[in-house]
Amino acid sequence: MSPSRKLPTRRGKDLDITFDGRVVPCHEGDTVAAALLVAGIHEFGTTRDGDPRQPFCNMGTCFDCAVTIDGRPLIRACITPVRNGMDVTSTKGY
Repeated sequence: MSPSRKLPTRRGKDLDITFDGRVVPCHEGDTVAAALLVAGIHEFGTTRDGDPRQPFCNMGTCFDCAVTIDGRPLIRACITPVRNGMDVTSTKGY
């Protein structure tokens, strides 16, 4: 294949999740963290001191990307796949 030839990007079907009430378009197969970052959301919550939290390790070990999903707190956004209609809220003070 020549270096100038680009292969089409295959994406999963279009989905929507919400983050703090804002609709975030995404694709089947995305993680919650990927969907939020692509949407320009870089603060997933705050620490106990009020500092912003965002993905750090992107492999599920650090919990810096923890959010609340469908009422369940401390879910790691970097390893959680999106589902259509998922309600994600920022985590405050963890």
